Amino acid sequence: MKAEGNEFAARGGWWVLAQAPVMLGTFAVPLVWGAASINSANAIQFAGAALVALGILLGVAGLLALGSALTPFPRPLASAHLRRSGIYGWVRHPIYSGLIVASFGWSACWLSLPGLLSGAVVLLFFDRKSAFEESLLRSRFPEYRDYALRVRKLLPWIY
Repeated sequence: MKAEGNEFAARGGWWVLAQAPVMLGTFAVPLVWGAASINSANAIQFAGAALVALGILLGVAGLLALGSALTPFPRPLASAHLRRSGIYGWVRHPIYSGLIVASFGWSACWLSLPGLLSGAVVLLFFDRKSAFEESLLRSRFPEYRDYALRVRKLLPWIY
């Protein structure tokens, strides 16, 4: 039993468990502390919906690019190889990027300032989770260092 727990931690399982309440919070906060409804004529709410759609596209592109190498754990699967083209040529963590962008968009949809704070929590969470993941990727793939110098971490062209 103890070996299984060590394996869970070594694969980054605690990050996976922590992700659930973070994402649930960023979904719920704007619903509780936001507008009563979404009005498509409101420019901020419309822009928020566009950000949600963009976030979904980023995340789906990342999921599809990983294919059978997809895992919820930060530690890559033994059969995985480093993706550096397609969406991974634009941003190193497109699934996390999609969740971050969609979180801020969701908050804008509901005109929720507390939601924007929860979006900032999502950004900080995935920044830290990706830092842990990148330490694993650097030890597994020597070429990761050069890749990380060329491609932004979470937000294309920004960060």
